[in-house]
Amino acid sequence: MTTFKRIPDAGTLTGKTALVRVDFNVPMENGLVTDDTRLRAAVDTVQSLRTAGAKVALLAHFGRPKGERVAEMSLAPVAGAFSKVLGAIVSFVADCKGEHVKKAIADLPPAGVILLENTRFYKGEEKGDMELAKEIAALGDIFVNDAFSAAHRRHVTTAVLAELLPAYAGVTMEAELDALDKALGNPQRPVMAIVGGAKVSSKIDLLKNLVSKVDMLVIGGGMANTFLFARGYSVGKSLCERDLVDTVKEIEANAKASGCEILLPADVVAAKEFKALAAHRVCGLAEVQDDEMILDAGPASVAALAAAMDTAKTIVWNGPLGAFELAPFDTATNAAARAAGARAKAGKLVAVAGGGDTVAALNHAGAAPDFTFISTAGGAFLEWMEGKALPGVEALKR
Repeated sequence: MTTFKRIPDAGTLTGKTALVRVDFNVPMENGLVTDDTRLRAAVDTVQSLRTAGAKVALLAHFGRPKGERVAEMSLAPVAGAFSKVLGAIVSFVADCKGEHVKKAIADLPPAGVILLENTRFYKGEEKGDMELAKEIAALGDIFVNDAFSAAHRRHVTTAVLAELLPAYAGVTMEAELDALDKALGNPQRPVMAIVGGAKVSSKIDLLKNLVSKVDMLVIGGGMANTFLFARGYSVGKSLCERDLVDTVKEIEANAKASGCEILLPADVVAAKEFKALAAHRVCGLAEVQDDEMILDAGPASVAALAAAMDTAKTIVWNGPLGAFELAPFDTATNAAARAAGARAKAGKLVAVAGGGDTVAALNHAGAAPDFTFISTAGGAFLEWMEGKALPGVEALKR
């Protein structure tokens, strides 16, 4: 299991200042936070540090100001929103370095919390600039990273600070890393990966990594069409990357060599129009007509997938099995999600999922609460599934 330092490893924190990287890149409208999910995710870490006697200085980015001060991208409104979520006063300082920031932190009461200004107002943040890192590091005694969603970037406040200060994983980061280790790092086998979505081209690295790591790889969504086409099936006017046939065959060959079984749809739901409630039919793989498109996996495919789940001990999921945004082409995704969730809830397997469309699909299916863990990290989750080292995580191993 990957080892990294956690907040309890920091020892006595009374009178010390913790610089905490959080993900406060929240949706806003007219200066108001419209979804406080990411704010709530930071509460456990902040309260843990406050209880230990530390002052907490929060570091975060918002939007893409590209190294310039952009008034509309100030984090000032977020301080008030986080105060409400935390149930304690969160002050704000319109900078993230300098003596005036150091004084603002010094003036905090014991266990006080302050939010610093958008770190991306400085060009050096995204460049991982060491001089900027030294200026920010001078504000605190320890660094806590609680933003897994930004861990795939080697920015000052996601990785470089860990080179200058004792570094620890926050509570949310800790839960994420522990869950990911259970999913692919040191999983209970057999391991099933479910990968869906529109295009093979966007997940080539992911597929190549997974076939060497898992026992069963389930492919759905538009990606499945390309695999079916490579196997010689006609897919009509379905979304299909015909130029990737050689890539698909290489992935299949690697899977066979690694002992990974690839599971494709056994039947499909076809329609002539891409719209909600379009006229549709269930048909076999050899029965798709030239003017039809495959928009979902069929009932036989779902039944086969559920049966395969009964042999698995771990499921890692990224991407829907069909056009889940359009009823009734959400049927396979909904059914499969509920099947996985039910087995996880019953303690029969570990089910970990992540990625924007995936989270939306599992919420849509009502299955999200039953999963063992759901990552909202997006790009970082995908790069982790691709087997890439994440700078923000690697830094915590030092």
